[in-house]
Amino acid sequence: MAVTVKFIGSLRHASGVRELALDYKERISIGELVKELTNELPELKRSLIDPQLEDPRPNALILVNGREISVLNGLETKLKDGDEIVFIPVVHGG
Repeated sequence: MAVTVKFIGSLRHASGVRELALDYKERISIGELVKELTNELPELKRSLIDPQLEDPRPNALILVNGREISVLNGLETKLKDGDEIVFIPVVHGG
């Protein structure tokens, strides 16, 4: 199963890449993908994961094939061959 992961804005800088092509033997969830990416790219973890919640959703919109994961199955959304996952940083301010 092949998926494409894209990083936008500050997450591109944190990850050090614009795009990754990843292959998996079996289907994985968005949550599993995030865990794998943040283990491999520690700088990305600092930018992506909210330290209090241990969750990426406060800091990024996560799209699967153009649909935000909250309208799918959240972090439990299972990926399939050919999916495109995009991480877009959320800007906080006030």
